[in-house]
Parts: sequence; structure tokens; C-alpha cells
Amino acid sequence: MTGDMEDNVKIIEELLGKVADYGRTELQLAKLKALDKTSDAVSTVVPHLIVIVLALIFMLFVNLGIAFWLGGILGNIYYGFFAVAAFYGITTLVMRLFMHKWLKRQVGNYIIRHVLK
Repeated sequence: MTGDMEDNVKIIEELLGKVADYGRTELQLAKLKALDKTSDAVSTVVPHLIVIVLALIFMLFVNLGIAFWLGGILGNIYYGFFAVAAFYGITTLVMRLFMHKWLKRQVGNYIIRHVLK
């Protein structure tokens, strides 16, 4: 009878050891999955950010050129800057009023698609 009890204790100890190993393995797997998702998201975002920054620099110089050109036509340089600012102000207002929900949905769907990939 004592032998049966010792066998049961050994079996329970082995089982607890396997459960602990399983728990550690699951935790490690969860960490690796999180790392994979994070690295995938970052590797997707970084090239986009580089292109966006370069496009913004390009647009800055194009807008400066347009502002100086319009200012020359209108008689004062600052008139050209006001005209360019007014264009962007009106464009921003139209986008905010009519496209905000659509843009928000598109960006949200893009992020979810990449996170769940």
C-alpha cells in the first residue's frame, strides 16, 4: 500500500513538472508571437514613414515655389503664401467635414489587417 502511495506521488510530481514545462513553453510561444507581430508591424510602417517624410519634403519645396511664384504674380510675396495657406485651409476643412469617417475607417482597417496577418 505504501508503494502505491509513493507511485501516485511520483506520477503527480511528474504531471506537475510537465504542466510547469507546458506553461513555460506557452509563455515563450506567446512572447515569440508578440515579437513577430511587432516586428512585422514596424517593418511595414518604417518604409512607409520614410516615403511620407520624403514626400513631405518634396511638397514643402513645391509649395514654397508656388507661393513665391504666386506672390510675384500678385505683387507681394506674402500674398502668394496667403493664397497657398488658404488653399490648404479650405482643403483641410473639406476633408474634415466630408472624409474624416472614411479616412478613419481606412486607417483602422489597414492597422487591423496588418496586426491580424
